Formats: sequence, structure tokens, C-alpha cells
Amino acid sequence: MKIALGSDHCGFEIKKTLLPFLQTLKCEIVDYGCDSTEPVDFPDISQKVCDAVRNGHSKRGILICGTGVGAAIAANKIPGIRAAVCHDFHSAHQAVEHDDVNIMCLGAQIVGPWLAEDLIRAFLNANFKTEDHFVRRVKKLQQLEIAAAKEYLTQEPRKFL
Repeated sequence: MKIALGSDHCGFEIKKTLLPFLQTLKCEIVDYGCDSTEPVDFPDISQKVCDAVRNGHSKRGILICGTGVGAAIAANKIPGIRAAVCHDFHSAHQAVEHDDVNIMCLGAQIVGPWLAEDLIRAFLNANFKTEDHFVRRVKKLQQLEIAAAKEYLTQEPRKFL
């Protein structure tokens, strides 16, 4: 499985620590940055990882920032992406099994490397369950995404702070 990996500066150290583990998983890992603890904006890294998943260059993605929340918010703004913050084992596999999540977000300030390894393994080993109710719900998520995009495109541009 090809995995897109990325972190902001808060996640850089744990990403660096996790790379040897990731290489043992028989996955091809593509690192989209960052490459130091110098500040970067997590939406930029999130977009690179999500684009790789959306375009089929990677099957899944892993994003690491301080809490995982910012990366998840950024990722979920991108059509075709379903991202979840996963700080416990159950969420790490159930997010894929029930919601077809394709991006896992981790908080470097929340989980340590040993837990991150367990979470990543659970996320990557999980498969979407194609039972009718799961398929129906994921289709509804896609419909929400399409409807929101259409509505957004027809609105007057808003001013932001």
C-alpha cells in the first residue's frame, strides 16, 4: 500500500521517529514534509497529502500536527477526503471500517511514538465494510460534500479577517 505522510513543525519530531517503523510495514511511504522544526502552515502540508490520496497516487494518508485537529479540519475541506483524528485504537480502525476514512490525523502533543505505531497499524490494516448501512452513510457524506460545494460556488464572495 502506498501511504502519503506529512506533518507540520509540531509533528516533525514524531514523524522522524516513526519513519523506521513505517518502513517495516511493507508500505511505500511518500513524505510530503515538513523537513524540520521550522514553522510551516499545516494546511499546506495537508493539501499535499490529500491531493496524493485524491489523485490515486497514495491509497491513504497520515497527517501529524500538534493535536491532529488542525490537520483534520484542513483535510476535510478537500473534496473526496474523509479525515479523522485517531488517538485511540478503536477509532483508528473503525474510522476506516465504518466511514471509509482515507486520512488519519495524529496529534504529536497527544500521543507518543509507541501509541502512534499501534494506531497506524490499526488504520492501515482496516478495510471498509461494504455492508449496506455503511455504504449508504458514506454515500450520504459524499452527497453532503457535493451539495455544500454547489452552494458555496453560488454564494457571493465573503470577506475574511
